[in-house]
Amino acid sequence: MELTNITALLPYSKPFLFVDELLSVDENSAVGTYTFSEDLDFYKGHFKDNPVTPGVILTETMAQIGLVCLGIYLLGDAFTKDTVVAFTSADMQFLKLVYPNEKVTVTSQKLFFRFGKLKCDAVMKNESGQEVCRGILAGMITNKL
Repeated sequence: MELTNITALLPYSKPFLFVDELLSVDENSAVGTYTFSEDLDFYKGHFKDNPVTPGVILTETMAQIGLVCLGIYLLGDAFTKDTVVAFTSADMQFLKLVYPNEKVTVTSQKLFFRFGKLKCDAVMKNESGQEVCRGILAGMITNKL
C-alpha cells in the first residue's frame, strides 16, 4: 500500500490530525513526522506565557503515526470506511518538552498484531534526535457492527 494511501485513510481531520508525513511503513514498523504549529488552539492556555505541547497530544501523535498508520498497512484492503480504530492503552514516559513549531519524528515497532489488536513500542524524537517521549501503545481495529 502506498504511503499517501495510508494517510488518506486516517480517520482524522484538522485540527485533530497529527500526521504531516508518513516516511515508511512495513509489516513491523512505521515512521512519520509532525510539526506542532504555533497557532494550534491548545497553546493558548497550556501554559500561560510559556506554551508547551500537552502530553496527551504527544501521545495522540504517537498513536496516529505509530499505531493507526501501521494498523492500516497491516489490514491492507480489509481497511474500509466501516473500520473502527479504538485506542485502548498507553504506558508513557515523557522526557523533554515539545514547544510550538517543533517538528517531531515518531518511530514505532510492532510488538504484536492478532485478533484485531495491535500493540507497539513507540518513540518520539525532536529535530536534534533527542527522545522526548516513549511508550507502549495498544489499540483495536474492527469493523462496525
